Amino acid sequence: MSTPRREGFADQRLCVVPRPAVRAAADRAVTRRLVVTDAGWFPAADGHLRQRRNGADEAILMLCVRGSGWVEVAGEQVVVSPSTCVLIPARTPHSYGSSNEHPWTIWWCHLTGTDLKDVTEALGTEHVAPISLRSLDRVTAQFDELVATLEQGQTPAHLLAATGIAWHLIAQIAVDRVLPETGTPVERAIRYLRERIDSSVRVADLAALVGLSPSHLSALFRHATGGGITAYHIALKMARARSLLDTTGLTVGEVARVVGYDDPLYFSRQFRRLHGLNPTAYRAQRKG
Repeated sequence: MSTPRREGFADQRLCVVPRPAVRAAADRAVTRRLVVTDAGWFPAADGHLRQRRNGADEAILMLCVRGSGWVEVAGEQVVVSPSTCVLIPARTPHSYGSSNEHPWTIWWCHLTGTDLKDVTEALGTEHVAPISLRSLDRVTAQFDELVATLEQGQTPAHLLAATGIAWHLIAQIAVDRVLPETGTPVERAIRYLRERIDSSVRVADLAALVGLSPSHLSALFRHATGGGITAYHIALKMARARSLLDTTGLTVGEVARVVGYDDPLYFSRQFRRLHGLNPTAYRAQRKG
């Protein structure tokens, strides 16, 4: 465990919004839903240690980009390594600290607002668990933008901008939490389906290809995409069909064949079931 230090860290960035400004933001439209109250960047944070027996009034979002550390929430401790982030719920006893051997470099922010419960649910904080990021550069850039915005000022306009950045940041992390990592069976299955929009794929064959049982693959697939394998493949086909209808002069029958349907009537029924209108009516709609 780290030995706590009172002074800051070399080259750190730290923004604390005055609490009267936080309370005013909580009374305004949009910012009342999510307010960034503090944010910063601690590089090579040797000796970084925080212990809050009663928790904090805000939720705390931390991203580790180098080194490592640990977070303990309600008696459950996890290791935090590079390319992972952790959300500590508001008013929850916790502590966290940097590794003695490899001090972490972290971006962090404190969040409050009426939508905080939705934020914690989106990031899955039933149990403290690091979220592995595949879009580390993007999330890091968003944290950087958030801190830079608060460094410029804490006026209502700056706090409104910070709210928008924070929502974008949370959405990206939530996506990374759900989408399968590269090389996993589900990611390979999705890639296979995307490459075969012009053909049919049996679930049993797909499961055998990625080395899982059909039931196991289906369960993992539903968790990652919110739906079944066949429905996902049909949605891919229909997305391609919409693009062809919007951007080419192909007939409905020709579009059907491109996306793997030999029977144009069956294709039209599938299209109508998803869109509420047939391909010809869809093409005739004004768009944009």
